[in-house]
Amino acid sequence: MNNTLTFDSIWHGFHVATMVDGQYQVIENAAMGVTNHCISWIGKQAELPAYQAQSEHDLGGGWVTPGLIDCHTHLVFGGNRANEFEQRLNGVSYKTLSENGGGIASSVRSTREESHQQLFDSAKRRLLALMKDGVTTVEIKSGYGLSLEHESKMLQVARSLGAEHAVDIRTTCLAAHALPPEYINRPDDYIDYLCDELLPEIHRLGLADAIDAFCEGIGFSPAQVERYFSAAQALGMPVKLHAEQLSSLGGASLAARYQALSADHLEYITEQDVAAMAKHGTVAVLLPGAFFTLKETQKPPIDLLRRYQVPIAIATDANPGTSPALSLRLMMNMACTLFDLTPEEALAGTTVHAAKALGLSSTHGELGIGKVADFICWDVESPGELSYWLGGNLVKTRVKSGKVCHV
Repeated sequence: MNNTLTFDSIWHGFHVATMVDGQYQVIENAAMGVTNHCISWIGKQAELPAYQAQSEHDLGGGWVTPGLIDCHTHLVFGGNRANEFEQRLNGVSYKTLSENGGGIASSVRSTREESHQQLFDSAKRRLLALMKDGVTTVEIKSGYGLSLEHESKMLQVARSLGAEHAVDIRTTCLAAHALPPEYINRPDDYIDYLCDELLPEIHRLGLADAIDAFCEGIGFSPAQVERYFSAAQALGMPVKLHAEQLSSLGGASLAARYQALSADHLEYITEQDVAAMAKHGTVAVLLPGAFFTLKETQKPPIDLLRRYQVPIAIATDANPGTSPALSLRLMMNMACTLFDLTPEEALAGTTVHAAKALGLSSTHGELGIGKVADFICWDVESPGELSYWLGGNLVKTRVKSGKVCHV
């Protein structure tokens, strides 16, 4: 009887933090076998049975982790808002900018003016920066089109980015981001348009993996968001929500009642919201880049989230106005220094919990049997260094679906 294992590829010469169950789960002097793009064996190299492999790779030291997952970005947009950054530093509030035609409205104008190719080219530069930083899966939201034509254009650009690069792209329709100029002072009419026309067509075209909304005083009310969620639910589309960033409106509780994949930002979340998220399995996505850029002082209640065992994910929120961040590792550091997460929690927040926030828990976020073989070999002496260094290129080898991919 032949007990020899057969792999497409075998990998050895590294230590690994598998992140199974959201913990380092260290295996020193490890090896990993890959078959059909997925992990088919992982353990100590000394315990590896007899095997045959089409290719063999010695990573030459370092630490392997799951590929990082950026579960909240706005990578596709026209123009930029560096001028608003300067205005905020001169004392103008984000709310005032929004009320005077800046903020999201400014990006909407630029995004509508640019072609598919122009949007693709600028988003590609931002995507490559994330990939060089160890990211293998990215969520990209729309939300700067605010019409069927332009929301579709943004989502098509996002799909094209995934088709042409070694990265998994998940798309989210954020049409309920702000009021477009055609619907100024008519938010309920705009929600009707989204529910009756835009969402059904986006769903028919297969352009979005989920939908999202901005529940805030300068965005949409909980009642309006609930109508949007109901329409999405009727179409079988998962929901997510920007909630409790600037005020407490109960958006996170609303999202949880609709079994939302995640509620994001959460600076003003209450214990009632946290309890609802825990009950319904909604992930808390923290966005320290926006907190930092906007000079906020109200921190998300980390101890409450821990007490209720709500999974905590971390993302860049890469966008032109409030988080021009292109390093997920920098966000890990900020989550530690600004929000008091541990480095282990920060790594879990960009791997296993980020996967859950995208509905990918069964395939991504951990290094275990049956998971997609997305992993990074880092030039570090411990996994905690990923949250320690402020920038710098720490990636030795980037592996996507079991194949080395250079960025």
